[in-house]
Amino acid sequence: MIDPELPPPTLRLAVDTAALAANWRALDALSGRGRAGAAVKADCYGLGVETCVPALRDAGCETFFVAHWGEVAPVMPYVRGGEIAVLHGVSTEADCAYARATGAVPVICSLEQAERWRANGGGRCHLMIDTGINRLGLAPDEVGDSRISALDVDILLSHLASADEDSPMNLRQLDAFRAVAARIAHRRASLANSAGIGLGETFTFDLTRPGLALYGGIPRPELAGVIRSVAQVEAMILQTRKLSAGESVGYNATFTATSAMPVATVSIGYADGFLRSRGPGNAFYHDGRRLPLLGKVSMDMVVVDLSNAPDLAAGDWLQVPWDINDTAQQSTLSAYEMLTVIGRRLRGC
Repeated sequence: MIDPELPPPTLRLAVDTAALAANWRALDALSGRGRAGAAVKADCYGLGVETCVPALRDAGCETFFVAHWGEVAPVMPYVRGGEIAVLHGVSTEADCAYARATGAVPVICSLEQAERWRANGGGRCHLMIDTGINRLGLAPDEVGDSRISALDVDILLSHLASADEDSPMNLRQLDAFRAVAARIAHRRASLANSAGIGLGETFTFDLTRPGLALYGGIPRPELAGVIRSVAQVEAMILQTRKLSAGESVGYNATFTATSAMPVATVSIGYADGFLRSRGPGNAFYHDGRRLPLLGKVSMDMVVVDLSNAPDLAAGDWLQVPWDINDTAQQSTLSAYEMLTVIGRRLRGC
């Protein structure tokens, strides 16, 4: 049986790979004597490993960070296994076996993980030190343990908690990281994420780990004018109709028309990453014309006011606001959430 041809989608996610590559090169330059890696976890922050990793690799990136072991396989077709670092480390013997089979390198995060890695053959690894964020990583007073001194540490890492702010915590973490780095044999050191790069070369060491800024986020003002937008989203109008005065729109009738008005139902909703928190006061656009959202965001669709564009009809495409910096300022979402909540239907378009 021949599979039928899939109809064209009613959603579009365009990833500007030239802008992505330019962002990596800019962040690499700002990393001073260090080199920029790339955080490609969460399917490249929602924009697609198959699209983003080749662009980053071709731009010059050599070290790629994921969180879960399940994220290794999608990255491997585009880079060598040894270039992939797994931030959650080895929680089970199965993780160790998978690391050996793929060549991906674990980031050891605890004494227990260090012991497990050595018991399963050891070899090259990375090591996370907690300097104040209190998530994953060894406490500084644990680094003298014999299980750590026996490790073959390539990258020594820590993670900044408040790099997007001018916080005294940044310097405290820097000092703590330097103190620990002097006590552990390692080949490379890495402290700065995207915002950390904006703090200057004092924080960049040998390797930086940009994530958000690669994909268009601007976590610090020093990166404004340097980072380009990467994601553009469009959605198709499914239907238009005329509301009469007194008619309401959507669940719980949170919008009621005060006079006759044209509206359109558009093919995007919270299942695609356009969350309900983005509904109030937001708008879609068509050729610069603002089309306010009406009522609650549904799972698969939203309704917009066509008063500024009464010529539009079913089949026309609207621009969905996905400037992650502007939108984060206008809603309760962070720029990180703006990307990583992108739904599978939209990513697959």
